[in-house]
Amino acid sequence: MIYESIRIDLSYRLDLLVENKVIIEIKSVENLLAVHHKHLITYLKLSGLKLGLLINFNADDISKNIFRKVNNL
Repeated sequence: MIYESIRIDLSYRLDLLVENKVIIEIKSVENLLAVHHKHLITYLKLSGLKLGLLINFNADDISKNIFRKVNNL
């Protein structure tokens, strides 16, 4: 990651980046926690991107386990 011309080596890794516009964070957990949502928001802020999706595949109804996050630049 580069922040204000300073290269910072971090252990953060995006799961998917679509068209350099949308971050997709994939989980397979019993319950999503607040930290999972905050993790995606942090990725959005650090990358300067606006839109992300948090998806938990460990669910009976996946449609209720997709969360859209927006970075209010």
